Amino acid sequence: MSNNVEAIDGFVGKYNEFKNEIAKVIVGQDDVVQQVLISVFCNGHCLLVGVPGLAKTLLVQTISDSLGLNFNRIQFTPDLMPSDIVGAEILDENRNFKFVKGPLFANIILADEINRTPPKTQSALLEAMQERSVTNAGKRYELDKPFFVLATQNPIEQEGTYPLPEAQLDRFMFNVILDYPSYEEELQIVKQTTVKNNVSLSAIMSAEEIIQYQEVITKLPVTDNVLQYAVSLVAKTRPDSDKATDVVKQYIEWGAGPRASQFMLMAAKCHAAINGKYAPDIEDVKAVAKPILRHRIVKNYKAEAEGMSVDQIIESLL
Repeated sequence: MSNNVEAIDGFVGKYNEFKNEIAKVIVGQDDVVQQVLISVFCNGHCLLVGVPGLAKTLLVQTISDSLGLNFNRIQFTPDLMPSDIVGAEILDENRNFKFVKGPLFANIILADEINRTPPKTQSALLEAMQERSVTNAGKRYELDKPFFVLATQNPIEQEGTYPLPEAQLDRFMFNVILDYPSYEEELQIVKQTTVKNNVSLSAIMSAEEIIQYQEVITKLPVTDNVLQYAVSLVAKTRPDSDKATDVVKQYIEWGAGPRASQFMLMAAKCHAAINGKYAPDIEDVKAVAKPILRHRIVKNYKAEAEGMSVDQIIESLL
């Protein structure tokens, strides 16, 4: 336990160093940065939803620079094929087949506008997310570790898009919503970005350290009451469960599955570790509930008609 305590103390120091580094480039967005980092340290993936121009790409680029990881951005388009992201076999000069790795072979992948590409390419990415490997011509290739996908989705245009089905959204640990900056933040953003500004970021952690911290967080102990709270919170979202509240029975078609409970506990452990606690409590579970449940709950027609948002429903459960 004692070396776990030391590891957590070290982690808190690193995490704060890391946030200061990111703040050199990114103004505000504290919750978003925290949620993205939690999913990195829980070995999960993240879906960022926000209108264009909110620095989603810049955020991911900045995080990968200060994590000392290699980063690839894939811009999803309707004509993108699975081989464009996974890689393909070519004939080399000696007439032998050789596999050329695609952009998926990096530590951090930014899948920009994932809802712009057809299901065939989406599923190639989702398979890599789940298995942490890709298969080509019957051969399996392991992806680099840590491997982490940040997908962005644009909520305003739905024409010509291929929204991810609920079952596939479930692969993402977090659904993070980016909002417009406040007036003060926007002033600062405009001030910083309209002059020549040479900010150089230093890498705070190496890939090996990230993997070590992922293990430390997994080993954090959880008390029974926190475990029960997390699992019953997820059970409450299912309209046919005996734990369901009236609001859920009234407005929800489908609730969250067991994967939500697993992610909820992992994220609560990481949230506790970030705040220098050696075990998560109920407050930690509450802090991560929204981004974990948001994309796993399907509203019914009544909720749509009455303008009831998923976040309001989750709020009522907390």
